[in-house]
Amino acid sequence: MPLLTETSSGLWCAAGGFHIDPWEPVERALITHAHGDHARAGSAAYLCAAQSAGLLRRRFGADARIEAIDYGRTVTLGSVQVSFHPAGHVLGSAQIRIESPDGIWVVAGDYKRAADPTCTPFEPVRCDTFVTESTFGLPIYRWDDTRTVIDDITSWWRGNADAGRTSVMFCYTIGKAQRLLAELARVTDRAIYVHGMMLGMIDAYRDAGVAMLPIKPVIEKTGRAKPSFAGELVLAPLSARGTPWMRRLGDVSDGFASGLMRVRGVRRQRGFDRGFVLSDHADWPALLQTVEDTGAPRVLTTHGHAEPLARYLSERGLQSGIIRTAWEGEPSGD
Repeated sequence: MPLLTETSSGLWCAAGGFHIDPWEPVERALITHAHGDHARAGSAAYLCAAQSAGLLRRRFGADARIEAIDYGRTVTLGSVQVSFHPAGHVLGSAQIRIESPDGIWVVAGDYKRAADPTCTPFEPVRCDTFVTESTFGLPIYRWDDTRTVIDDITSWWRGNADAGRTSVMFCYTIGKAQRLLAELARVTDRAIYVHGMMLGMIDAYRDAGVAMLPIKPVIEKTGRAKPSFAGELVLAPLSARGTPWMRRLGDVSDGFASGLMRVRGVRRQRGFDRGFVLSDHADWPALLQTVEDTGAPRVLTTHGHAEPLARYLSERGLQSGIIRTAWEGEPSGD
């Protein structure tokens, strides 16, 4: 019997008595990171990497039973040894290593290999079976250098300011917003405006010691005097697009920071003025490099373009297969 099996609640380890990133409430959930497609509320107990605990408490509430351990520390659950290792995706993101007498499995969760000042860098972990995400598991997905992307964002912002427009950057609330605030600190010390939905998770990053630009919330003002946002950069979640909240920002140019913006057709379909290719997932070369780094003869793919990646790996002599997931929507935190 394999160490991990698929169930209606998600990936299950019978030998350890736990699920990994379950999509339904379970008795014990091991969580790779705090994005909503991996961290669902309602389980009786959670185990996560130490840096992820603050984010999960804000998501689940103070009453949630959350235990956190440092990267690399091993704990015994049932008859298996479990440890968490950096995934480089967002703050506290982790790969979960499970060791039994029959071998070692690593469940990577979401990960990236690019440098990111807001989280611990990815750490390759040797194993016998590697479960890899495949959000961008197609050869077309290849990322530009982050500095180049940030310089492009800065140029767009400057051009909008010269024209008296507000620059609105849509991005994900956990990970991408904080990464932008940290990366932009390299080129400016100006305060950045943010949508109110982002404040809690930005605070959680600051509580963890992550250095970022100062922020100002975009709040409703009473009375006749209305603030002008012309020339400012505003970060907002995708859910704010097209809402009355946008009207207070005046003449707007909008952009979206995501690996999805690599595909020209997606950029046109979404109708953003600008698309910036900045992803918190591994691109195609990084996925292949990571598989090689693990040394795993067996690789299971999940999340995203799982079938093409599994087929590619199989054609190159690896044992491969697919783990199905209940999450089939847009990648969270991309």
